[in-house]
Amino acid sequence: MVCSSADGCRNRFVHSLSVSPMTMDVKAVVEFATVTRGLSLVLQAVLNAAIPDHEADAFRPPRTEEPLYLDPVVDWLFGGLAHWDAEHFLFIAERGYLYEHNFAFFPLFPIVLRGLAETLLWPLSSWLSVRGRLLLAVALGNTTLFLLSVVALYALSRAVLQDRRLALLSSLLYCFTPANVFMTAGYSESLFAALTFGGLFLLEKGFTLRACLALSIATAARSNGLVNIGFLLYLPSLNAISQIRVYRATTKGRSKVLHYIWVILRLLLTSLFGTAVIALPFCAFQYYGYRTFCTPSTSLEQIHPALLSLGERRGYRVPDENGPPPLWCMRPLPLLYSHIQDVYWDVGFLRYFELKQIPNFILAMPMASLAIMAAYAYFQANPELCLRLGLWGTGLEKPTPGLFNPKAFVYVVHSTVLLVFGTLCMHVQVLTRFMASSSPVPFWISAHLLLLNEPLLHRRKTSNPNVQLQTDPKNSFVHTLQNPILALLPHFKACSPTTQSILGYFLLYWILGLALHCNFFPWT
Repeated sequence: MVCSSADGCRNRFVHSLSVSPMTMDVKAVVEFATVTRGLSLVLQAVLNAAIPDHEADAFRPPRTEEPLYLDPVVDWLFGGLAHWDAEHFLFIAERGYLYEHNFAFFPLFPIVLRGLAETLLWPLSSWLSVRGRLLLAVALGNTTLFLLSVVALYALSRAVLQDRRLALLSSLLYCFTPANVFMTAGYSESLFAALTFGGLFLLEKGFTLRACLALSIATAARSNGLVNIGFLLYLPSLNAISQIRVYRATTKGRSKVLHYIWVILRLLLTSLFGTAVIALPFCAFQYYGYRTFCTPSTSLEQIHPALLSLGERRGYRVPDENGPPPLWCMRPLPLLYSHIQDVYWDVGFLRYFELKQIPNFILAMPMASLAIMAAYAYFQANPELCLRLGLWGTGLEKPTPGLFNPKAFVYVVHSTVLLVFGTLCMHVQVLTRFMASSSPVPFWISAHLLLLNEPLLHRRKTSNPNVQLQTDPKNSFVHTLQNPILALLPHFKACSPTTQSILGYFLLYWILGLALHCNFFPWT
């Protein structure tokens, strides 16, 4: 396209220069994420074949479909992705919600798997059973969803932190997240992360309606999507206070009052609408569970005998129109999800605080430590802003780029809420994947600590003549050192203790998760 003027050409050239670094970063992040996804799939296949499966007391429904030609191959390649809770998702995708405890797993991910199996993978139906196509859909679907989530995380980090270095390093760390195996296996974490990070980015950019839609869909993937309502209440409130401040300085008289009324009314409508939209999938799913078991239309004769036998042996309740309804149906608020968490998983306030659970608290400690450090460091840097809930203060007019940016306040609060709830009310070892798929803060604080404490990221020359990073002295991070993680790993022993601790934690959990989880050993 030919420029109409010299100024137009100059502006277009400047614009191209400003876009180029972000494009380079996204390319580097996607390439690294693709490599780590490929390595994860290869490693889980090798480790699953090399290590005998542990005899765990896990959900293992019988196969009611005859295997086809390629089923043994797909099972050998990706069978490690179908263990523990992944078996529930695959069973739901294949058979629907048959057992009562299946309702602990929300429907969006099984719908995605079944959709892939019946569309993209339908040409393989002569060689692969439904189960085989679903397993292949796990590998393809979660790989794609993880790539989307890492791009969404980078965009969100750039919008909130306003620091390219920190956004890039955070996203690269996310590529080998400690929750890696759950992002790869048949779990809903990658789907939830993509929708959550994408929805929060849209909310940061002011696309409230689209953000509500993305966050609503996220709630159809995991119940903790309800916590995202806090963002929808907070960020529009922050924007409304900012508008009122502008109106107060620029308008007078009756016009000012009308502006105030309009801003407050719009905030209330946005909050009510957004809350309803985000909560709708959760409420609809609970209603579906109520109808399935409290007013059932299924008889035992309609259920496959092998599945009915499993239910009788293991005490799994199935819907029966001729039987009495379960007791939870008689409660004033008959929530099936709460009943399942209480009865099947023994989840409740302080129930996990037992001596025998100390190993699980140790497993969760690194992720908990990152969240605690983020909250403490942020409060130390912005005590006045924190006491004012980040809604007003001198720092809002001239924000400092980086982790201590005022825009990061609500994310640190969100991370802290997840930490407290996960520690007190959940199986604490789940904290690693619970937070890694829901909050960018663990990756922000990790990247912040690396930039703060790792000399190799800032110096062209080091005291060790054998350790030299190829960097540009004018901007050592962003010009030629496009992936600092790959530059640091070969010099791991020369890195600072902080770097060794963070990278060691990420890599150890990345590999151990694949080895243990894919062979039915307990993991996070």
